[in-house]
Amino acid sequence: MSLTLRSLLTFICFTVLLFSVSQVKATHFRAGEITAKRISGLTYQITLSAYFDVSPPGKTAADAATFVEFYFGTDGPKRVERGTVRNIGNNTTYNEYVTTYTFPSANPYQISVRMENRNASTLNLNNGVATDRLNFFVHSTLEINAQFGSNQTPVLLNPPIDVAAVGQRYIHNPNAFDADGDSLAYKLFTPQQSSGGGRGVNIDYKHPNLIGGPGQTENGATPATFTLDERTGDLVWDAPTMKGQYNIAFIVEEWRDGVLIGQIVRDMQILVEDARNDRPLMDPLPDLCVEAGTFINQQIKATDKNGDRLTLTSTGGVYQNGLIKPALAAFNVPQQGSQNTVTGQFTWQTSCDHIRLEPYDVLFKVEDSPAPGTPNPGLFRKLVDMTTLSIKVYGPKPTGLRAVAATDPAGTAYRLNWDAYKCLVNGARVVIYRKEGCTDIPEDVCITGIPAGSGYEEVGRVPVTQTTFLDNNGGDGLRPGVSYSYRLVVLFPRPGTTGTEPGSLVGGGESMASDEFCLKLPILMPVITNVTVDSTSETRGVITVKWIRPAAPSGLPAQYRLFRATGQSGTAFTLVSTINTNLVAGAPDTIFVDRGLNTQVNPYNYKLEYWTTQNGQLVKFDETETASSVRLEQGAAEPTRVRINWSALVPWDNANRVHRVYREDKTRPGTFNRIADVPVGPSQNFTFTDDGVDRYAADGTVNVTIVNDSTYCYKVETVGSYNNSQIRPAVLYNFSQILCVSSSDTTKPCPPVLALDPLNCDSLNAHPDAFCDSPTFTNHLSWTYPQQVDGKECDPNVSAYKVYYARYEDETPGLIATVTIPPAPLATTYDHAGLTSFAGCYYVTAVNRFGTESAPSNIVCKDNCPMYVLPNVFTPNGDSKNDIFQPYECPAFVQSLEFRVFNRWGAKVFSTNDVNINWNGKTNAGKDLAAGQYYYEVTVYFESSKKQSDPTTIKGWVQLLR
Repeated sequence: MSLTLRSLLTFICFTVLLFSVSQVKATHFRAGEITAKRISGLTYQITLSAYFDVSPPGKTAADAATFVEFYFGTDGPKRVERGTVRNIGNNTTYNEYVTTYTFPSANPYQISVRMENRNASTLNLNNGVATDRLNFFVHSTLEINAQFGSNQTPVLLNPPIDVAAVGQRYIHNPNAFDADGDSLAYKLFTPQQSSGGGRGVNIDYKHPNLIGGPGQTENGATPATFTLDERTGDLVWDAPTMKGQYNIAFIVEEWRDGVLIGQIVRDMQILVEDARNDRPLMDPLPDLCVEAGTFINQQIKATDKNGDRLTLTSTGGVYQNGLIKPALAAFNVPQQGSQNTVTGQFTWQTSCDHIRLEPYDVLFKVEDSPAPGTPNPGLFRKLVDMTTLSIKVYGPKPTGLRAVAATDPAGTAYRLNWDAYKCLVNGARVVIYRKEGCTDIPEDVCITGIPAGSGYEEVGRVPVTQTTFLDNNGGDGLRPGVSYSYRLVVLFPRPGTTGTEPGSLVGGGESMASDEFCLKLPILMPVITNVTVDSTSETRGVITVKWIRPAAPSGLPAQYRLFRATGQSGTAFTLVSTINTNLVAGAPDTIFVDRGLNTQVNPYNYKLEYWTTQNGQLVKFDETETASSVRLEQGAAEPTRVRINWSALVPWDNANRVHRVYREDKTRPGTFNRIADVPVGPSQNFTFTDDGVDRYAADGTVNVTIVNDSTYCYKVETVGSYNNSQIRPAVLYNFSQILCVSSSDTTKPCPPVLALDPLNCDSLNAHPDAFCDSPTFTNHLSWTYPQQVDGKECDPNVSAYKVYYARYEDETPGLIATVTIPPAPLATTYDHAGLTSFAGCYYVTAVNRFGTESAPSNIVCKDNCPMYVLPNVFTPNGDSKNDIFQPYECPAFVQSLEFRVFNRWGAKVFSTNDVNINWNGKTNAGKDLAAGQYYYEVTVYFESSKKQSDPTTIKGWVQLLR
């Protein structure tokens, strides 16, 4: 090639490059994000929404880049010409770049764009220096996976261009809408620039509220704040301190069934001005939860205290055909832009097609403009406020549920029928739930489906067009004679799916649960109805226990076995009586009088086993829930009044009824006079204060004067019920022991000093299997009783100690034992046995001869040892040997955990909340991972004395071999 030709080509290339750089440098990029929409198969429409600065002097929409270059993973660059251009105010143009791309396979892909250049003098980037030399880089991640079905990114319907004012609260919300019905979450992100090849690197960045000093909020609090609500997407800066331009970025995450399946980065600019006006204010809006078919008619109102004219607008997926099915919502503002108070009317006729799990977020934005006569209107800065109306549309409640016995080879079965459903959405399913027994569940229109912890389990699914189901327990038959309860819930497919795709019924919305249908079958188990104290004594106390006879044919031999434990919640049961019966009506086989008890000091707990004849042998059928005696205690001592408290741990309901209080008539020793009927609330711990007045006149009025150092004796009769028409008697009456107390004592018992045996965690950690073979655990308590406290004598005549326990440190401890060993010296130790973990808190009190109880001892809490050991190699090769990565031995006392695995490049490849991990060497999407070294981080929450335990983080590596 000749020198002349080479020189000419060099000149041409230089000229083209110069033109390109000149064009690019003119872009002044403000904001942007990338979205993707599926067309068919693996082909998607990709859109870059770009916002350019066209501030004077001399900048126009033509200065924006006429094309951009996309990268799809490592594929690119792909040149895409500019399409739509429009001016959206605030010296900003919206520029749209649209292309289509067919992805080669189902995988996660990063879609990215680089553009030159950002604006100059952006205060929080690169220390505000030469920011126009920084390029603008954004990316989005799209998960294409057959397991997830079709997926497209959310769209951001609110443009990111609003002006903030110094000293005033600024809010932005992207108004993200996901047409797939996925759950969205938001988090802050560091703005980036391109490092080449579709990759980005972080820019030196500071949060805007850190520029110009600490500042203060609009209401005067210090410092200024900058936050992003991870649930709603509200980005709030309260409040700017320094005039200028700022860039921030955030991620909109897309979640499906607890799995992150995509994300968008929005990088945006905030323009802060010195404003002579105040921002307008929107009235707050309530969240709405409506049944499909409801017509929503919601008023939206905004005001401006400066008298500025207001413009009220709204955005949201509910207005856009293609994002939702019609009918679409409408928003009407009659006097737009003419008054300082503006009212709009939002209307939407919802339908069955609008049911989904995630709410519809409708954004309302108000913007002010100078009123006529405003001085220097050219200095006026348009300010905004916005708020979001959240609307959840749920399915109607299924109706008409009923069940009848059905003939089935499996045995006991029931045929369920219900009314035709209102919303026959293609792909929806009716889910049938069942539980033993019949109970109400709370009804809340914002909580659909079956509430967690209600005891129901799913037993079947049928198409929404079906109105019948045979429950035969999957072919195994149901338990005969059990009263089963049924409810129905309708699950709907996610928008854009038919209900047959994998996972399409996850996140698609559901109905409220149907009313319960309960099969009130004959009761096949005895039920304890009474544990009443007949006599109070240290050695000759008497308690009568009663129960009802089960519904079973008479004549066959059966047996009751009654067990007793000391303490209201005692678990050390011993057999006290075996009662043989032929279940003949009228036979005295449903009562037992338990004698020789220390009812003065101890409450007692009872349970009953029921044995039936099967093949000529007595076999245990089942056992009842436990029921304790009523325990009466003295409350805080007062000079002229006596306070008493009582409690009972029983399977029936003693709450929300009127209990009866009796006091001994001193003129007739041994005779108790009813002095008060006490209405009690929902708590199972009840109280009454006696001021000497007899408030129950039916058995005569016996008033007394409560004086110091005089003793008064009481007993209480509780009134309760099972609230079950099949259990008779319907109302259950049970007496406490007799308690004799003094209104005040000159010498009170002092609080003991408590100690709790510690755990040696270092020793136990050397033996990770230490607790594997221990079904229960025991805490050993010991205490001492002082002679003096603060120079004052303590009552030496202590007759008992009471031990209190709470599972968590912020709960009120409850009485678990009363400790005394008459006539030997008083015991000062107690073993709390039968525990599922060591965690819990204790205190002890002392009780004197009058029944006066001391203040609590020191509270002592105990925690479990955090024991969780993981291997460093596993071989998921299918040979059933070391195929699963899981903790050594048994993971003791683990409440919950978050386990994450990363490859050597730091990309997360697997996560789970399974306590045993059970990682099989695959990703969450089911793809086999290559052999190699992987790094894990596990955040473990161990059972402790705190309800919200502190996390323990364990980091390590594991070698995956195949």
